[in-house]
Amino acid sequence: MPRTHAIEDYRNFGIMAHIDAGKTTTTERILYYTGKSHKIGEVHEGAATMDWMEQEQERGITITSAATTCFWRDKRLNIIDTPGHVDFTIEVERSLRVLDGAVCVLDGNQGVEPQTETVWRQADKYDVPRVVFVNKMDKIGADFFKCVADIIDRVAGKPVCLQLPIGAESSFQGVVDLIKMKAIVWSGEALGANFSETEIPADLADQAAEYRTKLVEACVELDDDAMAAYLDGNEPDEAGMRALVRKAVQLRAFHPVLCGSAFKNKGVQPLLDAVVDYLPSPADRGEIKGIDFKTEEETVRHPLDSDPFSMLAFKIMDDPHVGTITFCRVYSGKVESGANVINSTRDKKERVGRMLLMHANNREDIKEAFAGDIVALAGLKDTRTGDTLCDTVKPVILEKMEFPEPVIEIAVEPKSKADQEKLGIALQKLAAEDPSFRVSTDQESGQTILKGMGELHLDIKVDILRRTYKVDANIGQPQVAYREKLTRRQEIDYTHKKQTGGTGQFARVKFVVEPNEPGAGFAFESKIVGGAVPKEYIPGVEKGLNSVLTAGVLAGFPVVDVKVELIDGAYHDVDSSALAFEIASRAAFREALQKGGSVLLEPVMKVEVVSPEDYTGSVIGDLNSRRGQIQGQDMRGNANVINAMVPLANMFGYVNNLRSMSQGRANFTMQFDHYEEVPRGEADKVIAKYA
Repeated sequence: MPRTHAIEDYRNFGIMAHIDAGKTTTTERILYYTGKSHKIGEVHEGAATMDWMEQEQERGITITSAATTCFWRDKRLNIIDTPGHVDFTIEVERSLRVLDGAVCVLDGNQGVEPQTETVWRQADKYDVPRVVFVNKMDKIGADFFKCVADIIDRVAGKPVCLQLPIGAESSFQGVVDLIKMKAIVWSGEALGANFSETEIPADLADQAAEYRTKLVEACVELDDDAMAAYLDGNEPDEAGMRALVRKAVQLRAFHPVLCGSAFKNKGVQPLLDAVVDYLPSPADRGEIKGIDFKTEEETVRHPLDSDPFSMLAFKIMDDPHVGTITFCRVYSGKVESGANVINSTRDKKERVGRMLLMHANNREDIKEAFAGDIVALAGLKDTRTGDTLCDTVKPVILEKMEFPEPVIEIAVEPKSKADQEKLGIALQKLAAEDPSFRVSTDQESGQTILKGMGELHLDIKVDILRRTYKVDANIGQPQVAYREKLTRRQEIDYTHKKQTGGTGQFARVKFVVEPNEPGAGFAFESKIVGGAVPKEYIPGVEKGLNSVLTAGVLAGFPVVDVKVELIDGAYHDVDSSALAFEIASRAAFREALQKGGSVLLEPVMKVEVVSPEDYTGSVIGDLNSRRGQIQGQDMRGNANVINAMVPLANMFGYVNNLRSMSQGRANFTMQFDHYEEVPRGEADKVIAKYA
């Protein structure tokens, strides 16, 4: 089956915003007007088409980005709906990576909010062209011009108005189109089908003329011929203006701003026109860089059906009807269902089974996909998020996605044996779907540890475990993995003797025990000469030492970075055995650790906080109070970046603290850096708790 739409007629775009800015409602309206949906789902009724997980419908927030295909003015729109909550930024990163453009939705009352800042920075990272839609213009306190100022102040954006609002709050009626210089007015709120183009109201004429001049001047700056004509007194015509705005968006020279009220069905059709007129097609975005699978040199793929096939997996979901679904973006070439391809990231063969076009959670089977398509594949075995699938003859690895390290962890204990089995299967699936969610087993306690991006992130995972997978489990408090270390060299001579009639036990060992280099771990060496300890007993010596390494003398934490030399010993022909030497070695090693000034070590995290300048003082004061050491700070755009080393024990609950301290405008990342000695007072508390 040949391609139905030329690649120039594709628009792959996402809708990004802060939680509650009306992003899902805007998407619902787009689906309605493009004819994909015949009943509008309202978020506050829990019926939105794009929010199809039970957890989403209850909480009224979008958790997973659902992909949908629809059509407007004969253009094919592939929309990815993304979550706006800070704990789900991984979803946003994944969708931005595969989009060609984005619509940034702002709440007309709130302006640029904290998560808008985060998402905007992510869009900058992936060079995503965008237009801005100021939503909720019917809301009390809606202020279009404050929103425009916010884009400059808070995200260092370059807003240029394409529309001005007519009225505000309950009297919001429509918009002034600054390209046509006409007013568009919606009558009533009946699904917004009825709107009329009229002359600009007299009271807005001066303001419209002022903003029209700003728009024209921003446009002609991008084109020498247009600038020359403008200086001669000739403004570009309507088609010329649209072409220049399109050029500006592609070059990210400025960000066009539109407005409306998705909930009241006003302003959505002009927004769709803007998507078609200004956002780039896959052809405009051009080639994508990759690494040649065989030579490991940089290579490129072009958005052409004739190029070798390549696509990127950007999301994995478990569907109750189809099994595992992998969302992919085709970058070059074409692929048919049933084709054999290679997962070049993992060097594994895959077979493309069913190929689906998704509409929220309805699906349509298709036989082939072309460059620019966003499709879902059922039945892939070894593919994970961020993997490349490609042609077996000319394999390529497209750039890998980077995933943030989880910053919070909790322990989970299943209540029964049956729950234990269900938990294992469920966690495997959840970790495959979401790379920012990790699962590990605590070697010391044997507990299963879940790691995620924040408390809400883990709450929702636990909720899915209970509801979808029917796992009954206890959820614990997180705890820190301390270590113990010797600080002074010790020489220990120890004899183990036991006489209880019959064969006794006898072993004598003499050790030199001293600290090893940080990170060097445990080292053992036997310096026995002349058979003072026979060779067959040396494994018993090592076994005794190893049993102490797993549980030290202070509070039972693992012992690290220690060197042990066996320098002398003695044995008895009848009473000595490997077991006797194991017991002697264990007792000698424990004595050395007790006398050698053992100390407690704790994990220290490298913390980076990105905060607006207003909150820098509070952030630094708070980090100091957590025993943090500030390493330095610098500016990034209009935000302050603070680097610090902070003990993990003092970072629990930090996510929520930072949010409330900065009204949600600051965010942070942290990763393990090194182990460091715990100060005496703190160490005493830990030992009292665990010993």
